[in-house]
Amino acid sequence: MYGLLGEKLPHSFSPQIHAYLGSYSYRLFEVKPEDLDAFLTKRNFDGINVTIPYKKAVIPYCAALSARARQIGSVNTILRGEDGSLVGHNTDYDGFETLLQKLHYNPAGKKAIILGSGGSAVMVQAVLKDRHASEVVIVSRTGENNYQNLHLHSDASLIVNTTPVGMYPHTGVSPIDLNDFAAPDAVIDIIYNPANTKLLLDAQARGIPCINGLPMLVAQAKRASELFTGQSLDNTMIDYVTKCIARQTQNILLIG
Repeated sequence: MYGLLGEKLPHSFSPQIHAYLGSYSYRLFEVKPEDLDAFLTKRNFDGINVTIPYKKAVIPYCAALSARARQIGSVNTILRGEDGSLVGHNTDYDGFETLLQKLHYNPAGKKAIILGSGGSAVMVQAVLKDRHASEVVIVSRTGENNYQNLHLHSDASLIVNTTPVGMYPHTGVSPIDLNDFAAPDAVIDIIYNPANTKLLLDAQARGIPCINGLPMLVAQAKRASELFTGQSLDNTMIDYVTKCIARQTQNILLIG
């Protein structure tokens, strides 16, 4: 059995995505923080994806980490070995790389700011540094770089939102005002519900290339599925599943 571990998962697309990727059983595991230890100790699963707020909390339960998970310090996929031990991986890295590819964006030599300081922000920072961004700044509410001194980074070329600001059901708000930036050449919002956050709508209005997080969600799930089954999937599956999920969610919105 496989599934997604998180605290609150009412609007997750993961079961639909994995239904396209493999024939295994995939379910949602909504686990309260006080029950996390029991869940990971019982290990009644073959493999799980991990989402907010447990991507760091699961690490002590893993007997081993992949090189990438160790580099980032965040785990979003866990496999249970034949001996019951847990191995942690990070497939979000693959997902964010896919967003850069879909956007045809090369961050090499460019300054990027990342909104948010959680596990996703650390992962995005790792990808951008590996792709030779000249400077990567993480913006948090209370850190050295925060929303009160964003003017110090108005020269950023790439803006990446990893915060939940603008996510369904709290739509219509943006974590920043794009008018505060001189000439960004790309905006990425890893939120995928709604498909067009206010941040992305503002980027579109200014003619800035932008993308939401749905291809990232599908791409990381594709890599997780390969780890679950040991079987490779063609990269064309990412576009196919992304289009299918986008169509399904649009239909749901239309029906109301």
